[in-house]
Amino acid sequence: MPVSAVLAADCLLGEGVLWDASRAVVWFVDIKRRRLWHFDPATGSNRFADAPEQIGWAIPADNGLLLCGLKDGLYTFAPETDTFTKLCTVPGEPASNRLNDACTDPWGRVWFGSMDDAESAASGRFYVFDRGEVRPAGPAGIAITNGPAVNAAGDRIYFTDTIAQKIMVADLSPAGVGEARLFADTAALFPAAYPDGPVVDAEDHVWTGLYHGSTVARFSPDGKLVAAVPMPARDITKLAFGGADLKTGYVTSATKNMTQQDMAQMPQAGSLFAFDAPVAGFVQPLARLG
Repeated sequence: MPVSAVLAADCLLGEGVLWDASRAVVWFVDIKRRRLWHFDPATGSNRFADAPEQIGWAIPADNGLLLCGLKDGLYTFAPETDTFTKLCTVPGEPASNRLNDACTDPWGRVWFGSMDDAESAASGRFYVFDRGEVRPAGPAGIAITNGPAVNAAGDRIYFTDTIAQKIMVADLSPAGVGEARLFADTAALFPAAYPDGPVVDAEDHVWTGLYHGSTVARFSPDGKLVAAVPMPARDITKLAFGGADLKTGYVTSATKNMTQQDMAQMPQAGSLFAFDAPVAGFVQPLARLG
């Protein structure tokens, strides 16, 4: 699967890539530069908005705005004016934490994680935002959370503990989330790499970026590795399926832990990449704000 750099975004920590089906654009963030990017693959046009804090994710909402996770809480973003408006804080979150990654489920709930900004203390955990209310939901005591990711049917949710090199899965329903159990131990397959942002495709397989692994990996519903796509960057963070047929894989990457020598070997690191995927994704549901 040939991979190309479609946008030289020079990201320190590219993350949160998502296909906006109604606008036909890709949204992604550079957490450390506090930028919310959008990229139009049809025209190549792109630009970024400056966020007031570190921004982990942005998800289209049911009122035309985007719901965003920043270091100090949830915000809405108006694309027409590049305006961020604070919606709420996340109760109990220490000031040393930030929000990192998120997804929606078929009921419009937003599942997201927090993490230690210094990437060492096990102070992160997962939450759900359900029409105005934020509450803890899912695993806790994690230094770097990634995901969650929900499948199309909405009956499975995946949580990543990046430092532990584990992806977990739990049953999901309109009533809530079950107990998380091990889905894949990536240390056995990629000892030097760390699972980053996951996403589920239309065949119920889980894809994950591999930080320090130069790879996007695909796992079967029973947690077996079935494919690995080499990437022209070392620190791969997240993948989203986009395009009219939802078969273009868009991938974010990072450079914040790379030396000048590393960059000389992988000069496209920090870019937004794309490749033709062998399977389609599915349209992510809109976030319900009320």
